[in-house]
This record gives sequence, structure tokens and C-alpha cells, in this order.
Amino acid sequence: MATRTFLFSSESVNEGHPDKLCDLVSDSVLDACLAQDPDAKVACETAAKTGMVMIFGEITTKAKIDYEAVVRKAAEEIGFIHEDVGLNCHTCKVLVNIEEQSPDIGQGVHGMGTKKPEEIGAGDQGHMFGYASDETPELMPLTHVLATQLGARLTEVRKSGA
Repeated sequence: MATRTFLFSSESVNEGHPDKLCDLVSDSVLDACLAQDPDAKVACETAAKTGMVMIFGEITTKAKIDYEAVVRKAAEEIGFIHEDVGLNCHTCKVLVNIEEQSPDIGQGVHGMGTKKPEEIGAGDQGHMFGYASDETPELMPLTHVLATQLGARLTEVRKSGA
């Protein structure tokens, strides 16, 4: 039997990447809602482009959230503080299009308060898979470890200016 070879690669998205900004903004919106209203229902998406961040989705909460301030703070935490890096958290355009959760989704996901906690689900389920590997002490594939280490070093250099 012939030996088969294949190329296996990994990527690591760092905090300067728009995907990380979007993740942090959505997480920050969720955190802000839950801090004021533990029963908040939050489905928030974020998109970013040079000079602009947009959040949109369905949120049902009693919390009073300044969404624009949440977006700007998240961008600042990552280091988007000047146009030279693609986004200035102080001057970028922030678009907010948040509506209340539709009754149909609410009924399906949490029964509008009628479901027991163990019956509550998410409106869109995702599947993740992975595996342990003896290639590294972290039990992760070597390509993943190297990509993560390179990304961490890039972040360190970007933040230190070295």
C-alpha cells in the first residue's frame, strides 16, 4: 500500500482581526444585557468594515443599554483607536438595528416563559468537533499550536510597537 500524505493547516484569528472584534462586540452586548437583566434573550450579530461597526439582531430585555457605547468600548479594548489600524473607536460609524425577539422564535426557543430550564434551547444549534493529539504537550495538533503562538506574538508586537 502506498504511503499517503496530505497537507494539514490551521489558522489563528487574532484580536486585531475584524472577526475577533465582531466576537467581542457581540459578547459585550450579551454581557451588558445580562448584567442588568439575567432573563434577557439576546441574539446579536456584529459586522465590521473599515471605519464602521454594525450590530443587529433580536434582543428582548428590561436592560437599558447604550449599544453604541458598548461597541466603542469593545473596539477600544482591542486597540482600534486610530484610522491607521482600520478603525477608530472614537470616530467610526456605529449602526444599531436591534429589535425585540419575534414571538415565533420566543415560543420555539423558550416557550415565552412556559418551558422548564432543561427544555430551553437555542434558535440555531451548531456542531463543533475536535480531537486530542499527542503531537504537542497541549494535546492539540501542532499546526494549531504554532498558529496560536504566532498569533500571540503578533499581538504582543502590535501592542508594544516593537
